[in-house]
Amino acid sequence: MTTLVTGAAGFVGFHTVRRLLDRGDEVVAIDNLDPYYDPALKRTRVAELNAHPAARRLSFIEGDIGEPAAVDALFAAQEFERVIHLAAQPGVRYSLDNPRAYIRNNVDAFLNVLEACRHASTPHLTYASSSSVYGANRKIPFHEDDDVGHPLAIYGVTKRANELMAHSYSHLYGLPTTGLRFFTVYGPWGRPDMAPFLFTRNILAGQPIEVFNHGRHSRDFTYIDDIVEGVVRSSDQICEPDPDWDARAPRASTSASPFRIFNIGNSEPVQLDDFIRAIEAAVGRQAVRVDRPMQAGDVTDTCADVTTLERVSGYRPQIGVEEGVARFVRWFREFYGL
Repeated sequence: MTTLVTGAAGFVGFHTVRRLLDRGDEVVAIDNLDPYYDPALKRTRVAELNAHPAARRLSFIEGDIGEPAAVDALFAAQEFERVIHLAAQPGVRYSLDNPRAYIRNNVDAFLNVLEACRHASTPHLTYASSSSVYGANRKIPFHEDDDVGHPLAIYGVTKRANELMAHSYSHLYGLPTTGLRFFTVYGPWGRPDMAPFLFTRNILAGQPIEVFNHGRHSRDFTYIDDIVEGVVRSSDQICEPDPDWDARAPRASTSASPFRIFNIGNSEPVQLDDFIRAIEAAVGRQAVRVDRPMQAGDVTDTCADVTTLERVSGYRPQIGVEEGVARFVRWFREFYGL
């Protein structure tokens, strides 16, 4: 199987490419190495991929899928049995000051991918959405058919826009699309702008950590290996129309078209205070805390109902927070020589 992975130098993209190479896929990978965070980490991830034992089956391209010509060139050069679209402008807080970056990188770029898949009659497009689409919804756990009409930041808006755009292409052109709502992802090679990385770095250095909402909110922290397992399982199973879909009582997560949406999470939310304690235990040092109020755009709690993905694909998260945090801290120390 030949799979195109966008955002391949990103956190989830890097691990997804490794997983596909491990099982024998041919992979075409593209990333523009955007400087939203240190491109050196992204380049090191690419170097790791190029050192993979199966690197002969990998073709990495440094390119920008925000440019239609770059995407068209990819699809003109090769046919893809699967497309896994993971490229995006991440981060809720960054979107408060840089909203235009999210429209270009999350909406315009996704349109380029949709158009290319449409014209190439791609068998299946799987793409990253986010738990951020649930916004102000306080019904816990979040189910794929719950209300997503009240986003709290432009990041969530663009991810919901992706889902709506995908449905339009599934309906108009019969393009099978699967959207994956990721819940807080962490693990080795993680993003430097996220709490696990920031907390671990500062605790090791004896520097204070900023703890928003005084640590009283919870997140459905999901270990990277579990996320990637869900991505690959979802991509393998080509989406089909839902035979039971009723336009008079429509479900939001499926359609009479080949369209579906899945949550991918751990289904066991952890309070931020407890997550910090897990890092302290793994590091062997107590954090110096600076408590702050809740930040604009943040939500109080997240929790994924993953029963649909489990029923369809057999997905079951395997890694709990204590083990996952210990693995991340071990990688962090080895990577930075601490």
